[in-house]
Amino acid sequence: MKITLLGTATSTGVPVVGCTCAVCTSTDPRDTRLRCSAMIETEQTRILIDCGPDFRQQMLKVPFRHIDAIFFTHEHADHVGGIDDLRPYSVFGDVTLYADDLCATHLEERLPYCLKKNTYPGVPQLEMRRIAAHETVEVKDLRITAIPVLHGTLPILGYRINDFVYITDMSGIEETEFAQMNGVKTAVINALRHKPHPTHNTVDQAIAFARKAEFENVYFTHIADKMGLHAEVDATLPSGFHLGYDMLEIEV
Repeated sequence: MKITLLGTATSTGVPVVGCTCAVCTSTDPRDTRLRCSAMIETEQTRILIDCGPDFRQQMLKVPFRHIDAIFFTHEHADHVGGIDDLRPYSVFGDVTLYADDLCATHLEERLPYCLKKNTYPGVPQLEMRRIAAHETVEVKDLRITAIPVLHGTLPILGYRINDFVYITDMSGIEETEFAQMNGVKTAVINALRHKPHPTHNTVDQAIAFARKAEFENVYFTHIADKMGLHAEVDATLPSGFHLGYDMLEIEV
């Protein structure tokens, strides 16, 4: 199973418009970050986690093939803003969207022209399915379980896909949820910056969470420019921890 980090930025993207800090003006391609999304593939299956406003730009970099499903973490614009750009994938048939009830309801309200009846020609062909916390669905050879986490006070979803975990925008998790991740060694989790934030993990919080979950190979995502330069920050991380970057491929 291959995981590709399509985007590893926080909601502003990096560089941030109008910012002239060392990260936003860096020439290291690892410091240029599109909005947060990941692609998980096997020989027969392709799914995405989130479909943000940079989706079109991200997918121009990968081979064109059917997307079997998209699993949404939550309804914020940086995670759902690319849904309309699914139009070209209609040549393969419907794309199935999985979201919790709150996210699904918000998407249907924002995009009635492609998620309600009586849609007009040319819109993406989509099927919305609601998924609840702890629910498991199978997409061909992938088994996906929804893991509830907190984004500030907002309940959102992380996902276990076979023996891999992807969690973004987390600031907290209930003790009981660690059982959902038993046996997983590789994970992608969010680490916004070093300074505390009310709705996102810091680096130290992400490391503490990963160690408690007993992950061995951890890649950080949803990264702000305030994190610092990739080359400098990555070199300071403990063994087994890595600062993710766009188009990084991880084999599990």
